[in-house]
Amino acid sequence: MARKIATNTEVDRDELLDFVRPRHHALLITRKTDGSPQASPVTCGVDTEGRIVVSTYPERAKARNAQRNPQVSVVVLSEDFDGPWVQVDGTAEVLDGEEAVEPLVEYFRVIAGEHPDWDEYRQAMRQQDKALVRVTPDRWGPIATGGFPADKA
Repeated sequence: MARKIATNTEVDRDELLDFVRPRHHALLITRKTDGSPQASPVTCGVDTEGRIVVSTYPERAKARNAQRNPQVSVVVLSEDFDGPWVQVDGTAEVLDGEEAVEPLVEYFRVIAGEHPDWDEYRQAMRQQDKALVRVTPDRWGPIATGGFPADKA
């Protein structure tokens, strides 16, 4: 059986966002107070401004860490564990309270489409005190796939 050769495909910003949009599984990596990494598995989307968006709660480590140090990384994964992935490094902002409600509507839309009752959804986001982390991509690695180096395949 032929061995799969690993790939690394350099992409521009538009190609990056096209890759990320249909993929909703990611790891959000923030920094703890001691500087060590905090990795959180998350569901993500891409908003209309090209930012990676993650729904959370203000008291969660990822939100607190991103508020303290907005330099974060997002590793966007494919549905298939062995599928392509990319690491995006960027600057995060955390929205909470009333300022998060409409961005949370957009978050829902980019991941799941239309909600049957947007007023109900908005009220639920307020009652749950949901927050949103928005990551503006600053740099990214190539879109990668696993496998053997070409000279070892």
